[in-house]
Amino acid sequence: MTSTRPLRFLKGHGTENDFVIVPDPDGTLDLTAADVARLCDRRAGIGGDGVLRVVRTAAHPEVRELAGEAEWFMDYRNSDGSIAEMCGNGTRVFAAYLHHAGLAPYGDVAIATRAGVKRAHLAKDGSVTVAMGRVRLPSEQVTVTVGEHSWPARNVNMGNPHAVAFVEDLAQAGELRSEPLFQPAEVYPSGVNIEFVVDRGPGHVAMRVHERGSGETRSCGTGACAVAVAAARRDGADPAVTGVPATYTVDVLGGSLVISELPDGTVEMTGPAVIVAEGVLDPAWRGDLD
Repeated sequence: MTSTRPLRFLKGHGTENDFVIVPDPDGTLDLTAADVARLCDRRAGIGGDGVLRVVRTAAHPEVRELAGEAEWFMDYRNSDGSIAEMCGNGTRVFAAYLHHAGLAPYGDVAIATRAGVKRAHLAKDGSVTVAMGRVRLPSEQVTVTVGEHSWPARNVNMGNPHAVAFVEDLAQAGELRSEPLFQPAEVYPSGVNIEFVVDRGPGHVAMRVHERGSGETRSCGTGACAVAVAAARRDGADPAVTGVPATYTVDVLGGSLVISELPDGTVEMTGPAVIVAEGVLDPAWRGDLD
């Protein structure tokens, strides 16, 4: 990321899952994994759980074929610089940025991601609803282990992989400084997001999450969706069977999300999205990345 020009950035969060937003409409910025990790460093950089690069879909070779459906592509990177297919909270923050920048009005907006086009609805109260697409439930059996505790986990795919374990106490997940063990390893060759879940009441659960490439985060939108889907199956509330939506409030460390799975297998997520700051990176700081 070599340049003598200041680099504009913004900072946003969705239920305290926070992101560095980098506008790059023409796709000219060479953002390396090392650049992303430095930007997300909470001591030496701006700090965040990931980076949202804002690129015109037609300008990015990975998703150019989606340009007819969505003008903007969310190039999402985890805080360690690795590329991810999708980020639910990031999609809400991305939509909020488009409105903040005058690129999208209140109402509906389409966003291209590596997991396809996601459609969001921006409400005037600051909440954003994202159509997260159709859930997939791979058949492989998975076990998650932390210390002396092991749990069966539901394998859920929301465009990215999740292992959902229902536990007695969220403290059993430990400090989550490193990725919990999962077996069999070959089920998730590129890693997995792991959710630990407890019940709070009817249609109400709470979770902690270890996100691949980021560690424990304050929230995970796709994780909350995976948790709601797994809870509906556990509770005998599969919408494809009952014919009615299954709706759960999912508490995360940074707030709450409302997740609804519809009878056609698609999932909707509603929650807040906030743009908190914007500024420029000093060219001298950027030079340190080279």
